[in-house]
Amino acid sequence: MSVALAVETLLKRERLVVLTGVVIVAALAWLYLIELAAADMADMMALKPWTLTDGALMFVMWAVMMLAMMLPSAAPMILLYALVWRKQRIEGSAYAPTGAFAAGYVAVWAAFSLLATALQWGLEHVALLSPTMVATSSLLGAAILIAAGGYQWTPYKHACLSRCRSPIHFLSRHWRSSTGGAFVMGVEHGAYCLGCCWALMALLFVGGVMNLLWIAAIAFFVLIEKLLPHGNLLGRAGGLTMIGAGIAIILAL
Repeated sequence: MSVALAVETLLKRERLVVLTGVVIVAALAWLYLIELAAADMADMMALKPWTLTDGALMFVMWAVMMLAMMLPSAAPMILLYALVWRKQRIEGSAYAPTGAFAAGYVAVWAAFSLLATALQWGLEHVALLSPTMVATSSLLGAAILIAAGGYQWTPYKHACLSRCRSPIHFLSRHWRSSTGGAFVMGVEHGAYCLGCCWALMALLFVGGVMNLLWIAAIAFFVLIEKLLPHGNLLGRAGGLTMIGAGIAIILAL
């Protein structure tokens, strides 16, 4: 097989290559979280002030966690972007612009991870978060549940979720034809995704920031909310469940 034919064959399989890349990155992120949980990172940082290194490690933990939780639900958008780019370009690979799109998406969640790290530090500083990274106050846990559940019913949540659930609509309204534009599109999509899911991420402080089952449950909820035909309705039903759980905690005090 000639080099030119091999390259052409690879280009025709761009979606497979992109999907493989997404799966590998998400899998590595989950493996990293499993390794951290096995090392019991929360106990290693217990009962001592944070150093700069501690803060950096916690930021990395949050950033990798967001990759593990959010990248699978973003995969359809990333794959569709690669397909549309390929169809609009007679020459040139979709790898670079698709990578830029994914990088823009990841950048948004990295920024969120920085804020989450700061919030975690603040909660620990005022003793509202345990060394195992769970809210020490039942009222705080109940408030987070009720707020997250209520947010599921807000117009802003609906607007952001509808854009996450409609990749074609998003691409048609936000398309930019350069690699730099692809990064901007990734940031825009990431912003909608953040607007959709930030309150769900706050639930990590209720069930445990390093509770793998809790992390997986939230990630699965995000996945079905975005991808299933009636995921928006399931999301609202989940919101009612969160509100009910928060109220039950308050009544049990």
